[in-house]
Formats: sequence, structure tokens, C-alpha cells
Amino acid sequence: MRLFFSVLSFIIAINFTFSQTKKSIKATVLSKQENNIKIQGSAILEGTSTSIEIISGTLLISTIQKGNYILKINAEGYTSIRLPISIAEENIDLGIIYLEKDITTEKTDNLISLTEVDISNDESTTITSGLLQATKDIFLNRAAFDFGQAFFRVRGYNSEYSQVLLNGILMNNLTDGRPQWNNWGGLNDATRNQEFTFGLQPSNHSFGGILGTTNINTQPSKMRPGTRVSFSAANRTYAGRLMTTHTEATNKKGITYSVSASRRWAKEGYIEGTLYDAFSVFGALEYQLNSKNTFLATAILASNRRGRSSAFTEEVFLLKGRKYNPYWGEQDKKIRNSRERKIAQPVFILNHFYKTENLKLNTGFSYLSGPQSKSRLGYYNAPNPDATYYRYLPSFYINSPIGANFESAETTRQVFIKNSQLDWKSIYEANNALEDKKASYVLYNDIIDDKVVTFNTSGNLKINSKYSIDFGLMYKNLKSHNYAKIEDLLNADYHLDIDTFSNTNNDINGSTRKGKDEIFNYNYILNATNLNYFSQLRVSYSKWYASLSASINQLNYQREGLFKNERYLDNSIGNSSKVNFTDINLKGAFTYKITGRHWVNAQFAVTQKPTTLQNTFVNPRENNTSVENIQSERIKTADINYHIRLPKLTGRISTFYTEFKGATDVNFFFVESGIGSDFVQEVVTSINKRHMGIEIGLEYQLSSSVKASGVFALGDYTYDNNPNVAINFDTTASTDELINTEGYSNLGTSSIHGYKLAQGPQKAFAFGLEYRDPKYWWVSGSANFLGNNYANISTITRTSSFYLNPETKEPFPEATPENVNKLLAQQKMEDFYLLNLVGGKSWIIKGNYVSVFASVNNVFNTVFRTGGYEQSRNGNYGEMSQDNLSTTPSFGTKYWYGYGRTYFLNLAISL
Repeated sequence: MRLFFSVLSFIIAINFTFSQTKKSIKATVLSKQENNIKIQGSAILEGTSTSIEIISGTLLISTIQKGNYILKINAEGYTSIRLPISIAEENIDLGIIYLEKDITTEKTDNLISLTEVDISNDESTTITSGLLQATKDIFLNRAAFDFGQAFFRVRGYNSEYSQVLLNGILMNNLTDGRPQWNNWGGLNDATRNQEFTFGLQPSNHSFGGILGTTNINTQPSKMRPGTRVSFSAANRTYAGRLMTTHTEATNKKGITYSVSASRRWAKEGYIEGTLYDAFSVFGALEYQLNSKNTFLATAILASNRRGRSSAFTEEVFLLKGRKYNPYWGEQDKKIRNSRERKIAQPVFILNHFYKTENLKLNTGFSYLSGPQSKSRLGYYNAPNPDATYYRYLPSFYINSPIGANFESAETTRQVFIKNSQLDWKSIYEANNALEDKKASYVLYNDIIDDKVVTFNTSGNLKINSKYSIDFGLMYKNLKSHNYAKIEDLLNADYHLDIDTFSNTNNDINGSTRKGKDEIFNYNYILNATNLNYFSQLRVSYSKWYASLSASINQLNYQREGLFKNERYLDNSIGNSSKVNFTDINLKGAFTYKITGRHWVNAQFAVTQKPTTLQNTFVNPRENNTSVENIQSERIKTADINYHIRLPKLTGRISTFYTEFKGATDVNFFFVESGIGSDFVQEVVTSINKRHMGIEIGLEYQLSSSVKASGVFALGDYTYDNNPNVAINFDTTASTDELINTEGYSNLGTSSIHGYKLAQGPQKAFAFGLEYRDPKYWWVSGSANFLGNNYANISTITRTSSFYLNPETKEPFPEATPENVNKLLAQQKMEDFYLLNLVGGKSWIIKGNYVSVFASVNNVFNTVFRTGGYEQSRNGNYGEMSQDNLSTTPSFGTKYWYGYGRTYFLNLAISL
């Protein structure tokens, strides 16, 4: 870092006196359809670092870069235009430039409808398409709008490797590292003004993530004044949506404001039993004190409640189809889902913007608070209520160790088809069966109640026409209260809060009799403090420009137990030791302009990413133990990109390579392993991964009305070593020499080197055609191929314990390398094709802008799998080989299935 700032100081010192005659490009930018309204937007000389804001229709660029270029003009809600220009010795006056309204922006709403699918964060990872709505890059647009429905991940990265900011304030959750898009979901109009930098490109606001950085700007002065009302109908996550937004023009006192509200609903979405009930409100008040100082207050509340769905085995799919969901059943002739997710976390943000010709400062404070909860049915000394429990399926009788019973299997098949939903009536009857009305079943919520305070300041200093500096400081504090709370006793009088496996108290200081709305099972607080500094130098010359960025990130975690658990008397209540991380990160980018229309750039990063809070403690629900020798994940990544910007042909060709080293992952499941059977916490450490591939995205203007596009992605995402695996047994009493007195066992390494990562399709292709009529209607279609998608593997089944017979503690004689490799072959999901159609029309009616947008995805109703994971239940060779004697193993891979033919229709009126 000392060397970085020394070089920076030297460069500044020798260049302060640099000057050269500038040339200017000016124009007036107006709306073609809206009575010559002056437009707010931005303009950029493609292939350079030169970009400016368009304020009140005035475009003025000062530049010293001679040559032939493409001037690109962007404005939210309008079609971008690209104008060839030649910069020589004279100033350029382009006169009046008209922009047309762009109804394709409604595709953003269409995308949001897709990305809000809940794919169960317990077993998988959220998709990254949400951040891609802010970019015009053809590859990224296809990745979001077409590949996104198959949970395609750009470069195979999870969303935790992106950063999302609201008015410059980082909104990624410290618990899992991911942006929580639900905190402003349904407020599409208010959050459309986004600045997106892809991958390792330098961001004005932060050091950024290796996937990219999105800054959402809620300043009303950057929004279009007026009122907009829209109504949407769909058959995806929600059935209907009503949204209205009003933005007032800035008055003479420098005050402007914007308000927005939406309501989304569905009795059930595309998947059975997945109700949707959400409302969102937004308000922003801006005060421009003078030309230099602006103040902004923003408040957001997005409340979301939705029913969750489940992955299931191929056996269940063949019996019930892709819309099946075992989590719901009818009660009083109404759908009741036992697994609902609820989020209501208001966000308040205060900003001060300071702006002069050479310096911009953004100082902000935010406060986020509120709960998110996931409900589930708990069962205690009672049958599992899940209709897909393995004992209730035909495979249980076919795979029986005493021999297949096909008659019982057929009877079970018929019973399951007729009674495959949650039986609420039987659950209530079971709770009434005991004389003291102790609960056999309880509906409860796992609740995370967060309080997050963030302070951030970032700035941009223009030293001269060639050199500029970006810098920033962020402080974030998280207090996360985690607990289980009884929602419904289901006609019982009380719940006995004792662990049924070990017969021990979950809280020896509290009552064992728990009633409705009482906390039980676990209760603890996670505290996290994050301090981050970043600085960035940008250099721009006529033929090249470059950037060098550095950051220091300090982070610490601590658990505070509120229950004294009888299984961990000395290690469950009170504060744990702090877990500290201090990381230094560096990245750089270099761009060389072959001409003003062809350029190449190379980018690199050497970073460290602290382990997320959810992967730091082994079993935070019960004790303070953290992962031994925990470390930050080390990342090395680089890419090379060729850009072409001709008047008719535009696009990008990229190749990338990324290494992830030293990652940690903590999982929870029931296993029948070679050293014992129990609910365990699996701790996988020193995980190395490798991502590499190519991306191609090209767009060609066939005529003034017709545009063709082609996109190709080929990746190879694999495990790059054999990581260490340890498991912690819930019930600690054991005489097994392989398990210590605390229930902990180190299983050694897991032989997963070379296995594919479950990061969505690793191969994708799309071809699209778009027609835009001069009479303001538009239609396009895209044919998409997606393949090389793999199920997530179980690490415990690839350790040495898999070979052991749990009864003899000796290897199974039949567990030869050939038999084991055949049994553990990774599941590759089928390749598939999707056809998507979108279109729309707009009118000006009595001075009001009216638009209709419609889309149909998966036109041919293709059945496809979007992801899957191996179950870890059969943790030894004997159990797994017995289960796989038939074509329908009871504990086979579980899959998620994509939507069939779906539609989205939107009607909008701008007053």
C-alpha cells in the first residue's frame, strides 16, 4: 500500500502542470414523443473513459482525444442512440438530438418476476440475474433475460461476488454476502436509475466485487417528472401487480420528491401452493441547497410473504410432475403452505452530495432493521408429515434390504398419487391424541432479526484531464438476533422444549413448557463489524487508459449465546471469542484503443474475501465454537476483452480465468456414515475452485428496423483440490474411537478434485431477432440452448468413511474403486432448448404516454432441470449401493425444475 501511494503521489506531482487545448461536443437532447421534453441522461465516447451527465437536455463534452468515435447517448426509459463522429481541430455542434421512448425497459419487470423465484437458500444459491438489468451489454442482457430462467450464472459466480449499493451505500448482507433484492422489490420505477460496472471494471463508488458493482440512485432529480401507473398480469411468481409512481419536478427552492408504491399478489404461482403477498412503498426527498450541495432522504419498506417450494427426486417428478410442491395442503378448503418466507426490513438513508468541477463527494448514513422468517413444521416423537418422506414412496419397498415388495410398492404409489399433500387434519388430530395435549407437531418460524448501521463516504477527484482519483471509507455494524418462535401449536396446549435425540434441555435456565409466540429451541445473537477503505487511480491518454485500485478490509464476528444448552454447558451462553479478518485487495485494468471503434482491455484482481458469517461458526444454534483455523478465501482472476463498436456491428469477446482458494462451507443434514448415524454439522475447509471460459456477444443492425444478435458462453467450473472434511455429531455421547467426546470427527480429505461445480449451465448459446417499427411497436424472439449443468455433489460420501461398514468399522469388500466410481458418478442434467418471445406497442394519447408489453417464455413448454444436489443421507457404500439397486433410489439426487410456458403482460400509463 505504501508503494501504491508513493507512485500515486509521484504521478500527481509531475502531471499537475499538464494542459492541452480541449475540443467540445455539444447538443440538445429532447424527447421525440413527449412535446420536446428535455432529457436527463448520460453520454460516452465509446472506447474511452470520457463520459458526462446530460442535465436538462444539455450535452457538453470537453475532450482532447482526436480521432473517429461513436458517441453513445443513454437515458432511462429511452432508446439509446449511437452517432459516428470525427474529432479534429474544430468544436462540434450536433444541434438537436431526439430520443424515442423505449418500451423494452418493461423487460426489467419481466426479469424481476423470474429472479424472485425462491429456490431454497438452504440447499442452493440465489441467482445473479438481478444485478444485470442496468447494463446494455448484449451478452449480459441475454444472460439475464433468457439464460436467467435456467439459473445461469455469469462466469459461474454466485451473487456474493457482486456488490449492490443504494446511493453509494453497500447493501450486501454480512450473513451470507449476498445482495438482498427483496429489500426494495416491487419498486422498479424508483430503482431504475442504476450505474453498473461489470466484472473488474473500475467503479466510482467502491472497490467492487469480481462479478460487478451496481449503484442504485434514488435522487428524484434524476427521475422523469410526472406520474406513472402500471398493471401487470403473469403466471410466474405472482399473478398480478399494481404499481404507481409520482415524481415532482424541482421547484425554485431546489426541492423535489418522488413516491412510489406497489402491490403484488397470487393465491399460488406457477408452482402449486406458492402464495405471493407483497407490498412496497418508497419515498425520496431531495433538497438542492446550491450548485455544490444537495441533501437526500430516502425511505423504503418492501414487505414480502411467499410460499416456498421444494426440490425432489426423479421418482417424485415422474409421479407428480414439475409443478408439484409437498409443502402445502388444504385446510378449510384453503391452501396452507407450511413453509412460508416473510421479509419486512425498512431501510432509511440520508445522503449529502458535494459537487464542484473537479471534486465529487457522497456521504451517506443508512439504517436497516426488521425480521425475515422461514416457517416449518416441527415433529416430535411423531411421524414425518412430509408426503415425500422416503418411507411413503414406492421406492422404499422396492429398495428394501429384505427384498423388493412390488405389491406394497404399487399400493404406496396409488396412495401417494391421491394423497400427496400435507395432511393438516391428521396433524391436528395427532396433537389432540395425548391426554396432556403436549404437541407432537408445531408450526414455528426460524427468525433472523437484523439491525444494520452503515456509514459511507466516497469521492472522485479530477486532478487534470488525464488523472483522477476515487476513494472511499465504509463502516458497517450488524446485530443479528437468531431464534425459533412458535407460530401455531396446532390445537396442542404446549410444546416440550427438549431435544428428542439426546433428551437434553435446549435452555436449562428457562421453562421446558413453551406456548404460542414463545422463543424455543435456540436463541443467539451474531455481531459483525466491517471497516473498509479503498482508493483508485485512473489514467487516461489518447490511445490508452488504465486504473489501479486497492482496498483494506477489516471484519470481525462474534456470537452471543442467550440459551444455556445442556449439551454444551460451558460453550453455549455468553460471548464467543472474536473471529477477525484483515485483507488487502488489489485490482487493475488497462485498455488500449486500436482505433476509436476497436479496443482491447485486460483486467486482473488479487483479492481476499472473508468467510461469511453463516460459514464461520460450526453450530451457532447451540454453541460458540468457530471453524478451526478459519481463513479468508483467496481469489486470483484475470480477463481479456475485445470490444467492437462499428455503426452497425457492436459486441464483445472475452476470456477469463479465476482461482478460488481456501473457501469454507458449513452444512447440516442427517447421515448414516461409516462411523455413525446422526444429525451432523459438516465443515468443509480449504476448498479450491477454478473457473475459466469465454463469452461472446454480438449485435448487428440489419436495417433501421431489424437487429440480429448472437451470444455464446462456454465455461469450465471445477473443484481444484481435495478439501478437508470434519463432522460434528449433535448427540455427543459416543464410544466410537473415531469420534471424540465432543462429538467431533475429522474425516480427512474428500476426493472431489475434477468434479464439476453446480453453478448452473456451463454452456449457453442464443440467437435473437428484433424488429422495431417506426410506428412504435416492437417484437423480438430468441432461441436459446443451455447445457453442461451439473448437480451439486456430496463431499462426505467421497471421504474414506464412505468405505467403512458402520457395524464392523472395516471396509466393505465390494467397495472397489470401479464400483465406488460408478456409484458416485456426478449427475449431468439434460441439455435443452428454449424459445422466448417479447413485444410491445406504445401510443401518445392526449399528451399521455401509454405502452403495452407482453412476453412468453419457454414457448414450447420444455421440461428442464435448473439445478440439483446429491443427498448425503447414505454416507456409506453399503447403504448407497442397496438404495441404488433399482432405477429409483430413495435418496437419489434431488432436482429443481424450470417453469413451463409462462407469460408476462404489462400496461403502463405515464401522465
